Amino acid sequence: MSEPPTFGAEEEFLLADPGTGEPAPRNAEVAAEAKDRGVELQLELSSCQVETTSSVVATSAELGEELTRLRRTAAQAADAAGLRLLAAGLPPATPHEFPVTDTPRYRRIGEEYGMVAHEQGICGCHVHVQVPDRAAAIGVSNWLRPWLPSLLALSANSAVYRGADSGYASWRSVLWRRWPVAGPPPFFLSPDDYDRTVRMLIDSEVILDEKMIYWDVRPSQNFPTIEVRVADVPATVAETVLLATLVRAAVMTALDAGADEPGRLPPAALRAAYWKAAHDGLAGRTIDLIHGRGAVPAREHLHAFVERLRPALQTLGEYDRVVGELDRVAARGNGAMRQLRAWRRRGEVMEVIDEVAAATLG
Repeated sequence: MSEPPTFGAEEEFLLADPGTGEPAPRNAEVAAEAKDRGVELQLELSSCQVETTSSVVATSAELGEELTRLRRTAAQAADAAGLRLLAAGLPPATPHEFPVTDTPRYRRIGEEYGMVAHEQGICGCHVHVQVPDRAAAIGVSNWLRPWLPSLLALSANSAVYRGADSGYASWRSVLWRRWPVAGPPPFFLSPDDYDRTVRMLIDSEVILDEKMIYWDVRPSQNFPTIEVRVADVPATVAETVLLATLVRAAVMTALDAGADEPGRLPPAALRAAYWKAAHDGLAGRTIDLIHGRGAVPAREHLHAFVERLRPALQTLGEYDRVVGELDRVAARGNGAMRQLRAWRRRGEVMEVIDEVAAATLG
C-alpha cells in the first residue's frame, strides 16, 4: 500500500444505575437521547449496552478526538436518562441475567444460545484497519495470532465482576470464549479456506449467520478491512488510541512480512497464552509464542512487540508517542489494575464503579 492504511474503532459501553451500579436495560432510550445530540449509538445484544463507531480516520490524533467526542456524547445521553456510562469489559455489579435487546435477530440469538446470550453484558473494542484485499486480510490474521495475547493483556479491564475480584485481569475474555466461534482465529490457507469454514459453521447450525463469526481477528465480508476484536474496551480514550495504533502498525508490519509470517502454532500453546494473558494481564507474565518461551514478563513481551513494529510506527510518526504511552500505562495501571486498586481499598463495588466512570471520560 502506497499510503498508511486508514483505520477506526468501535467501543462498547455499559449503562449502569447510579445508585446500585447494576446494569440498566435501557439502551434504546439512551440511543434516542444520543441521536438528538447528533451521535448514532448501536444497540448490542444486551439491553444494558451501547456501542460507538468512529469515522474512518488517517491519524491517531484524529481517532483520539473522535473517540473523546463520542464518549462524551454517549455519557451525556446516559446522564439525561439518569444513568452512568462505563468503559469496563464486564459490569462490576451484576444481576443474574441480562435482558436481550428486543430485536428479531437478538431475540433469536437469545432463544438459540440460552444462558450464553443471557449472561452477556460483555464490552469489547474492535479496531478496523484497511487492507488491500481479502487474501491480505487472511495473511494478516495468521501473522497476528501469536501477538493477540499481548494485546489482550494490555487492554484487560474486567477484573471485578458480580461484586467480587474475579481472579483474572480480563474475565470478559474467559466468558466470551463460551461462544462457539470466539477466541483466536484458526490458521487459514486462503480466503477459500476461510469461506469453507464459515459455510460449514452456518450449514451445521453452529452459528446463525456470518455476523456470529466472533473470532478475535476476522476479515470484513463487505469492505477491504480487517477487524481485530481481542480487547476489553479500554478504560480511557488514550488507551484505546494506543491499542488502535499498535493494531494499525501490526497490520502494516504483517503486510510487509509476507512469507515471514510465523505459521501455525501449537493449539495448546496458543490456548495457554490466552489464558495466561487473561489471568495475569499486564502486571504478570506471559508466554512468548514466537520464541517458545514461558513465564516472560508481560510488559517485556509487549515492548518486544513494539520493537517488532518499530519501522511501521516510525512511518506513522508514532514510535516515541507509543513508547511514552506504554510507560504511562505501566506507571498508572491499565483498567484491570485500576479496578483492583479501587476494590482492595475497602471491597466496595461502588468505589470500583466510580473509578471506572472517572476513567471513561478522563
